[in-house]
Amino acid sequence: MNEHQAHAGPTQSYAAAGVHIDEADSVKARIQRSIASTLDSRTLGIGSFGSLYQLQGYQEPVLVSSCDGVGTKLKIAAILGRNRTVGFDIVNHCIDDILCCGAMPLFFLDYIAMARLNSQQVADIVEGLSAACREGGLTLVGGETAEMPGFYTEGIYDLVGFIVGVVERRSIIDGKDIVPGDMLLGLPSSGLHTNGYSLARKVFDIDQSPSQLTCYYPELGCTLADALLQPHRSYHWMLQPFLSRIKGLAHITGGGFQGNVPRILPEGVAATINKSSWPVPPLFQLLRRCGAIEEDEMYRVFNMGIGMVVIVSSHEARHLVKAIPDAYTIGRIVRRHASEQVVLA
Repeated sequence: MNEHQAHAGPTQSYAAAGVHIDEADSVKARIQRSIASTLDSRTLGIGSFGSLYQLQGYQEPVLVSSCDGVGTKLKIAAILGRNRTVGFDIVNHCIDDILCCGAMPLFFLDYIAMARLNSQQVADIVEGLSAACREGGLTLVGGETAEMPGFYTEGIYDLVGFIVGVVERRSIIDGKDIVPGDMLLGLPSSGLHTNGYSLARKVFDIDQSPSQLTCYYPELGCTLADALLQPHRSYHWMLQPFLSRIKGLAHITGGGFQGNVPRILPEGVAATINKSSWPVPPLFQLLRRCGAIEEDEMYRVFNMGIGMVVIVSSHEARHLVKAIPDAYTIGRIVRRHASEQVVLA
């Protein structure tokens, strides 16, 4: 075969392979407008190959970073075309993660990937990200939008967030001062937050029957879609005035209480949690009933209505319960005598 014959046939292009650079450039312009609404004087430059951010007002600053995703909640949002909500999910999830170290959020980056660029989807997601950043007091400094034909299912996308915050070294919350007699307070979640959606989708057979999402449930007071797409709650502004009085914080995400509370407990102590000390929201009760899910499994998979656990001295507990009206006293720190670091009773 000669050189001419080897190149005969249809002309190839990136667009023919499924990647559309022109549309990507158009989306970037819309994204820049959303991002601009989050910027402040600490942001020295964005839009190049990196973003510049200046720390101000700290003596011994310690940077705190985290990365996470929204998970299969994204599939429900994509099915319904309600993609703005997941921007709040990923920003608030990441804020809560670094809050557990006592950190103030500084800036955020995102990664969005899909089979073929859907400009409306991307614009809605970034609008949600920007609104959540404005509410959280942080800057959306940039991110990446990837078009990957043949890799992702058409219409479905992935969303990952990256956050950087800061805390004075002397103010880091690390749980080392937790002792027997300290109390556990629970702050209510706004629903499933961003965990347990693979099981929830299976319970309601959402993948095969998306119309289930439009069903109205009297006990929920809304449709299943509205309940499942409640955005992840941020606890930052609620807890920020009290951080100096808090010994430990546990963000209740995947793994429930058993998987997250031990991450902040020092050696020699355990946490006992009274499951009857807060009302389990109707959505979790509905999931358990419809899925015939064992109670232990529910507490391993879902937050069960508590999104953040706060550990304080018994003295501070009385003050915080008064200062935070929707906080529940849910347990206590005890000496550890068995293998379990968390006992649910």
